[in-house]
Amino acid sequence: MDVKRVTSSLLGFPLVVIVILIGNKILVDIALTIIALISMNEYLNAATKVSNPVKWVSYLSCFLISFLHIIPKQYLSTVLVFSVPTTLLILFIQIIATEMRTSFKDIAYTFLGIFYVVFFIMFLALINGMKDGKILIWYVIFASWGTDIFAYVVGRSIGKHKFNKISPKKTIEGCIGGIIGAIVVVLIYTYVINIKLNMDYSYIGITVTTIILSIISQIGDFAASSIKRFVDIKDFSNLIPGHGGMLDRIDSLIFTAPFAYLLFTYIF
Repeated sequence: MDVKRVTSSLLGFPLVVIVILIGNKILVDIALTIIALISMNEYLNAATKVSNPVKWVSYLSCFLISFLHIIPKQYLSTVLVFSVPTTLLILFIQIIATEMRTSFKDIAYTFLGIFYVVFFIMFLALINGMKDGKILIWYVIFASWGTDIFAYVVGRSIGKHKFNKISPKKTIEGCIGGIIGAIVVVLIYTYVINIKLNMDYSYIGITVTTIILSIISQIGDFAASSIKRFVDIKDFSNLIPGHGGMLDRIDSLIFTAPFAYLLFTYIF
């Protein structure tokens, strides 16, 4: 068992609990902005190995998360949708202004990073701002991190069949164990909130949702691994002992967030 990995998880989890349970929308959005800035810095350091990303646009985009709570709900979707072509417009202006010293490849890596880091993290803020958001956000966390933990434990214990060369240590047994473990954790959480908070969440609906989120979570982990393999690094940084960087820790979580928001919007 990796002692550093377990210790950093135990120390980090209470901080997440405090910010989400006690913090209002402003505090949560600010916390997510800080996480986005750290993650963006790690992504840019990786992308710099194969391109020259437009860093000022990347960092500036992170602050959009801080302003989500002040945008009126009736305009929120318009602002978010319009921010996509606006970002692309700014990046092409950068190409023109630098007379192509900034290349198409540079803005492509920049644009991908903004979507991968900022827009995905943004959905965590949007979920937190939903009705019963402080309950729903834990479904995303438990589905994602529950998958990570049980996939790691099961894979290390009984994993024999390799899943994909993108991440050679991952096994089919670990992937299945991650899904089952996430379901167990989420169902326990659902039972507790149904009893203690007098909620009425469907156990069948929750199970189906968790299976979907767990699978997407693992794809998110593979996505991060594919980026690291492409630029030939083991971790995005050494910020968190046993886990690597911030982006290594939240890669599956942020990949899950947009799909969780969609499911929560139309199912719950």
